[in-house]
Amino acid sequence: MTESSPKPERVVILCGGRGYRMEGETDVRPKPMIPIGDRPVLWHIMKIYSHYGYNRFVLCLGYKGDAIRDYFLRYHEYTQDFIVRLGERTEVEHQAPSEEKWEIVLAETGINTTTGGRMLAIRDYLDTPCFLMTYGDGVSNVNLEALMAAHREAGRLATMTAVPPASRFGEVDFEGDLIRGFSEKPAQSAMRINGGFFVLERETLDYIHGDEFFEAEPMTRLAAAGQLTGFLHEGFWECMDTPTERDRLNARWRADAPWAIWAKEEQA
Repeated sequence: MTESSPKPERVVILCGGRGYRMEGETDVRPKPMIPIGDRPVLWHIMKIYSHYGYNRFVLCLGYKGDAIRDYFLRYHEYTQDFIVRLGERTEVEHQAPSEEKWEIVLAETGINTTTGGRMLAIRDYLDTPCFLMTYGDGVSNVNLEALMAAHREAGRLATMTAVPPASRFGEVDFEGDLIRGFSEKPAQSAMRINGGFFVLERETLDYIHGDEFFEAEPMTRLAAAGQLTGFLHEGFWECMDTPTERDRLNARWRADAPWAIWAKEEQA
């Protein structure tokens, strides 16, 4: 597998929300730990960044954060074969090193904290002029090199990946009052929504005034100040917000998994 050279910027992933729309799933684990295949969606997101050389993560924990702590503290046990030898003392021998060379800050940011409040809570871990940020429930084949290049070329404080909205309902094709057919998804949409996958300068945090949702007032302030760039992504993007989307992502994982760019390169 060929990966980009290591990048110094940290990747901030917001992992603390309750995920109310996931029914019984989030009664037992936080949404970022809901699996796609045999790995949490959070792992898939981190693999996307790692493919481009971003291996320094800050996970903003909140609701059921212990599940995420446990997963990474016992990462070898969850992902590799190992031998346990019992006797006067227990010895564990791992059968292979971890493929992931990740540095992970597991930061407690509060159960009921907003997205903006979580970002403020981890500002001391941000040790480069800019950082990347996303949510713990969305996967995409967004080109992070192109995203970073667009951010630098624009010279603004914040760059947001903008994606077409996912179609939740089939469309009806009319000719006058005659129905000619149905389509599962529209071919294109001129609308764009927040797809996450941000690049942010540290000064962006000055636009967050306390515990408020980053997607609301802070982003409005950035836009009003002419400091918010939109990076248009036309490729795959999906957020795991409902059980239906969870099932659809798992079906895609078994088929083509367009966000699994790391695996596609290994197969090439």
